[in-house]
Amino acid sequence: MTARQFREARVDLGAIAHNIVALKAATQTPLAMIVVKSNAYGHGAVPVARTAVESGADWLGTVSIEEALALRTAGIGGPILAWLHDPAATFHAAIAAGIDLGVSYPGQLERVAATPGRARVQLKVDTGLGRGGSAPGEWEGLFAAASAHQRAGHIEVTGLWSHLANAGEAADLEQVAEFERAIALAHDAGLDPELLHLAATAGALRVPSARFSMVRLGIGVYGLSPFDDASSADLGLRPAMELSAAVASVKRMPPGTGVSYGHDYRTMASSSLALVPLGYADGVPRHASSSGPVSINGVTYPIAGRVAMDQIVVDVGDAPVEVGDRAVLFGDPATGVPSADEWAEAAGTINYEIVTRIGGRVERSYV
Repeated sequence: MTARQFREARVDLGAIAHNIVALKAATQTPLAMIVVKSNAYGHGAVPVARTAVESGADWLGTVSIEEALALRTAGIGGPILAWLHDPAATFHAAIAAGIDLGVSYPGQLERVAATPGRARVQLKVDTGLGRGGSAPGEWEGLFAAASAHQRAGHIEVTGLWSHLANAGEAADLEQVAEFERAIALAHDAGLDPELLHLAATAGALRVPSARFSMVRLGIGVYGLSPFDDASSADLGLRPAMELSAAVASVKRMPPGTGVSYGHDYRTMASSSLALVPLGYADGVPRHASSSGPVSINGVTYPIAGRVAMDQIVVDVGDAPVEVGDRAVLFGDPATGVPSADEWAEAAGTINYEIVTRIGGRVERSYV
């Protein structure tokens, strides 16, 4: 076991490997894309991508070309899709690196097709999320143009995809039907993409008809549940990240001591106050002030008062906490520490945000 860092996000790559195998077994699709966008949801894109490939990932998914090229620079081969592009982006490097490009509207298709080299393209359609992807009224024109560019040798259309809104069973099934309509229109235009993908982790697990030829596995890979009614353990997943820091100072204070800005919290009795060097600059949500749980020496306490930029305070009462003891904000609850879900509840957000927002000052380590 490596020495602990002052501020540390320890990532269990074995848990990530376990989660990938479990999710692939649960979904049983021909292909699985492991999504490593946003620095692998805060876990570290390169180590996670390597683990994913070793664990049976067929594809890797990134948002930006830059993220995809960083994986190539790290020596990671295999198929990668990048799908959200700067309007001023140039596509030369991505095409040269064999990166598939998500294309979401006709003008973007024209720019990709005009780039020297034969681009691999996956056309994105909006089936009801109302976010990225070609609007339904554009589909026939987009498919016709893509077919013409493919015949001319400018592009190869390798995939057709969309994203569920997770707005309930009826809405999900409506999107499945819309995606099937998009597939039929693509075929009518002379396209026959191998990769058809609509479902991310939530849809992959609970909407079997949304699986098609590939699923995109994101939050579940990191051991977190996308559902309000099922925990990680319920899904057979293991949370991969543990966020912790060394206690930086401990001092004994009298009753009535105000703690942190605004004195929203005051000690009820003589207490030891432990200073933990993690704050909102490190991604600790300020909305979890006075409620976010912290485990020290096996006991969980709420934060005392407001989250500051660089630190939080924990009132540990009479517990024998010392400088250098480990304070764990979240990790795998099976080990007795708080979960990212508890932090999400305390901050009024979702577990995705809790792990993804962890800042660069926090050292990542891997086990």
